[in-house]
Amino acid sequence: MTEELQHPAGTCPATTPEQEPTSPQELQEQVARLTEHLRHLTDIGLALSGEQNRDRLLEMIVSLARSITNADAGTLYIVDDTGRMLDFVVLQNDTMNVRLGGTSGNPITLPPVKLYTDEGAENHANVSSHVALAREVVNIEDVYCAEGFDFTGTRRYDAATGYRSRSMLVIPMENHESEIIGVLQLLNAKDQKSGEATAFSSVGLAAVQSLASQAAVALTNTQLIQGLKALLYSFMQSIAAAIDAKSPYTRGHIDRVVDLTMRIAQAVNAQEDGPFKDVRLGENELEELKLAAWMHDVGKITTPVHVVDKATKLEAIVDRIELVRTRFRFIGKALQAELLEKLLELASNGASRQEMFAVTEEMERRRQELEDDLDFVVSCNKPGEFMSDERIERVKAIAARTYKDGEEDRPWLTEDEVRNLCIRKGTLTDAERKIIEDHTVVTIDMLSRLPFPKRLARVPDFAGAHHEKLDGTGYPNRIGGDQLSLQARILAVADVFEALTAKDRPYKEPMKLSQAMKIMGFMVKDKHMDPQVFELFFQSGVYKDYAATHMSEAQMDEVPPPTAPQPPAQPGAAKGG
Repeated sequence: MTEELQHPAGTCPATTPEQEPTSPQELQEQVARLTEHLRHLTDIGLALSGEQNRDRLLEMIVSLARSITNADAGTLYIVDDTGRMLDFVVLQNDTMNVRLGGTSGNPITLPPVKLYTDEGAENHANVSSHVALAREVVNIEDVYCAEGFDFTGTRRYDAATGYRSRSMLVIPMENHESEIIGVLQLLNAKDQKSGEATAFSSVGLAAVQSLASQAAVALTNTQLIQGLKALLYSFMQSIAAAIDAKSPYTRGHIDRVVDLTMRIAQAVNAQEDGPFKDVRLGENELEELKLAAWMHDVGKITTPVHVVDKATKLEAIVDRIELVRTRFRFIGKALQAELLEKLLELASNGASRQEMFAVTEEMERRRQELEDDLDFVVSCNKPGEFMSDERIERVKAIAARTYKDGEEDRPWLTEDEVRNLCIRKGTLTDAERKIIEDHTVVTIDMLSRLPFPKRLARVPDFAGAHHEKLDGTGYPNRIGGDQLSLQARILAVADVFEALTAKDRPYKEPMKLSQAMKIMGFMVKDKHMDPQVFELFFQSGVYKDYAATHMSEAQMDEVPPPTAPQPPAQPGAAKGG
């Protein structure tokens, strides 16, 4: 339904009504215009359906509507999430040279239009809210002469800017579910010959109504796509948060890896010379990499917490060093009981004081030896102590001793305790390290089951390859060289640097910035890390920016330039797209 609000007779200058064609030539010209409108609408439909960027789509709707109707200005409102407001999203005015919202980069500061009053009544005073509520088109020849709507704001704008608002066409945007999702408002149709403001024609009205209908469907599709993307991101972030929440020591690891990964990717895109001068990661590739960073540790959801958080070599559900302490105290008590028993026997046999003193000294020596052995075992339990051959032999010698538990002889240290205490570096046994490494296999398996769209199809590959190495000795698939994508190499650098510099890990002290970079330099020399990505990481200053955000002041120190990296394998860089 189209409502044409007429001004009161005599209060405004008369407008020339649209003339019907009176000659064959005029009829031919009108047919040509209608044919052009039809072709234009077909092109518009294709353009709208192909645009996925919401801001560009919103801007396109206004621009195309103005083009069809030859309007000087246009405004697009979108119904907000509450369904009670119309938000300004695009505002264009050629005469005033104004472009706000959309992709312009200029924000709209105007307050939203209320669809309902504070008392809950429908707001029909404003023309845009009326159109949304009544679901009807309003075509006004002159807003200064129109009745039924409050144009105080329009008059105030004109008075402040010198603009003259005249004709107005306001159209509701209804999607395929019969929901009003927005309102399109056009201002001052211009006569093609004189350029003067004139009323909107019926031909233009029909065309822009068709545009509004197509635009509503296109906008709804875009919103659905964005909603699905938001759902995917929220789902992945919730999984990442659940993984981080499993351990108070790795909380925030994934967030920081995502942050650092995208910093490195942006640095790659900024290069104008060097090995990455021709590499441009496109919007889809950046999104793909970001999702991979979010999901790189998703497989840890199956990894036992006591393995992930293993702060000492004997830690399981609890640190079993306390069981060892208790056992050694028991052995000490047994020694003490043995001493008392021997002293009583000597006393009953009339032994000399010197003989009794010798037994006491022997027992004290054995007690002190027991305490020294316990102190040594406690030191072996800490990950900072490298286990040399001599230390391992001493652990085994201690374990070979036995004590009486009732009638049974038991070793001072169990077989499993010996196996853990003899770990040369770190806290994990080979079996536990395999459990940790298997998280990449689980990551690939879990992500491969998700139906990623084609543009995100490589997320499982990137996420599952962050522990691969250039020389092919990484895991889980031992790929390297040309098989290792640039995205996986970037993610690997981010993951290693975050792990080295994290200040909340129980099994190590917070590492100095220079030490972390030195270790990564060794990894480059050993062909475990991409030299070009590491060089960019250093030269671009990304490591400094990240450190300033996420590292403590005590970790910050001067970092000397790394030694020249060895020639890399081809980076397998993704091209922009």
